[in-house]
Amino acid sequence: MADFIISCCSSADLSKERFDRRDIKYLCFHFSLDGVEYPDDLGQTMKPEELYRRMTDGETAKTSQPSAGEYIEFFKPFLDDGKDVLHVTLSTGISGAYNSATVAAEQLRAQYPERKIYVVDSRGASSGYGLIMETLADLRDGGMGIDELNGWLLEHRLNMHHWFFSTDLTFYIKGGRVSKGSGFIGNMLGICPLLNMDNAGRLIPREKVLGKKRVIKRTVEKMCEFAEDGYDYSKKVFICQSECLHDAERVAELVREKFPKMNGEPEIFPIGATIGSHTGPGTVSLFFWGSKRED
Repeated sequence: MADFIISCCSSADLSKERFDRRDIKYLCFHFSLDGVEYPDDLGQTMKPEELYRRMTDGETAKTSQPSAGEYIEFFKPFLDDGKDVLHVTLSTGISGAYNSATVAAEQLRAQYPERKIYVVDSRGASSGYGLIMETLADLRDGGMGIDELNGWLLEHRLNMHHWFFSTDLTFYIKGGRVSKGSGFIGNMLGICPLLNMDNAGRLIPREKVLGKKRVIKRTVEKMCEFAEDGYDYSKKVFICQSECLHDAERVAELVREKFPKMNGEPEIFPIGATIGSHTGPGTVSLFFWGSKRED
């Protein structure tokens, strides 16, 4: 057993069972609906379908990151148990979680000078962040120590690609990510924006694609363009979706056709409450390892 733990936030959007099986520890973000707060605990308290139904019915969703104090309470039991910690946060491009975790780590290093505490910005989100954690677990289980693992992550985090689209711009408009005028016209014409994460971990609109079939195809074309080893891609692929499983399954089908050498089947996860509170229903994201993100 490793003498350290790897951990992340629940916004990495894998299942509780997956995190437990891979021995990845996690700390919950928070979200609220019409002022009532809930933990983003991977659907244990509130299933994603209930969240999206209530948002569609008009309830206002908001999110909040863990405080420095919560990170301290999260890290302390591992340190007391003689374990070092490698914690990976949601991207600083969309969250202040890294700052809170860093403040906590600085305080705890003074209390536990013999322990190593690494905090790394994933520059990722949702199940792309989750695929980073899955890969770290693979490397750990293969014998990589915490120092080498930390260095590997800093070197490779920008090789994780996030490409996603939405077929419903309602909540992008509410969140100010799309203007009311552009969003209204986009919904009327069936325009689906294709976005990705840049090298600073920010969500960037890249293309306006007309129609769901075209944007699904275009998303997979981005994997063809950027995937490690091209069509010989041999690593894992994760997909996530918010109440549009059929669209995610179509993306998976096209990925399966294009990349027969990938490691296993494309795995589909629901978008959790932290990310889903901002996207609403109708979003699909594709995650894979590829060339380093440079813009």
